[in-house]
Amino acid sequence: MHDLDPLSRRLIERFQHGMPLCAEPYQAMADVLECSETEVLDCLARLEQNGGLSRIGPVFEHSRAGASTLVALAVPHERLEQIAERINRYPEVNHNYLREHAYNLWFVLTGPDRAHLDQVLDEIEVDTGLAPLDLPMQRAYRIDLGFSLEHSPCAAP
Repeated sequence: MHDLDPLSRRLIERFQHGMPLCAEPYQAMADVLECSETEVLDCLARLEQNGGLSRIGPVFEHSRAGASTLVALAVPHERLEQIAERINRYPEVNHNYLREHAYNLWFVLTGPDRAHLDQVLDEIEVDTGLAPLDLPMQRAYRIDLGFSLEHSPCAAP
C-alpha cells in the first residue's frame, strides 16, 4: 500500500470520515472527486485487493444500538486457525485479531443486549473448550480513527 495513486489518496482523505448517506453513495463520491462512479468502485476494489481497505460502512455508537464487549481467548497455537475460523462464524463477532500474549485471540462481540452477549460467550466456551476473558467497556475515550496522508512518509512530494 506504499504507492497510492492520486485517486486513492483523495478518496481516503475525503471519505474516511463520512461516506455520503444517499441512494447512490459511490456516484456522490465520484461527483466530489470529479471522476466516474466506475473509477471509484475500481479504486475501492484495488485498495481492498492490496490490503489497504478492510471495510466500507458506518460505525455505530454501540451503546445506543445494543451491547458490546471485548473478548480474549488463550488459544493453543496448534488450534489457532481452527478456533479463529469457528469464532468468525458468529455473526456477533467483529474485529478478530491475533495478538502476542497468552490471550492471543481478541475480538469484539456485539448484540442486542448484555444477556445475548452472555449467551454467546457461554456458547463460545462450550464450542471451543476455552474460557473467554470478557472485558466490557467501562468508559469510552473518543479518538479520531482517521489519518492524514499529507504527512505520511509515503506521500509524494
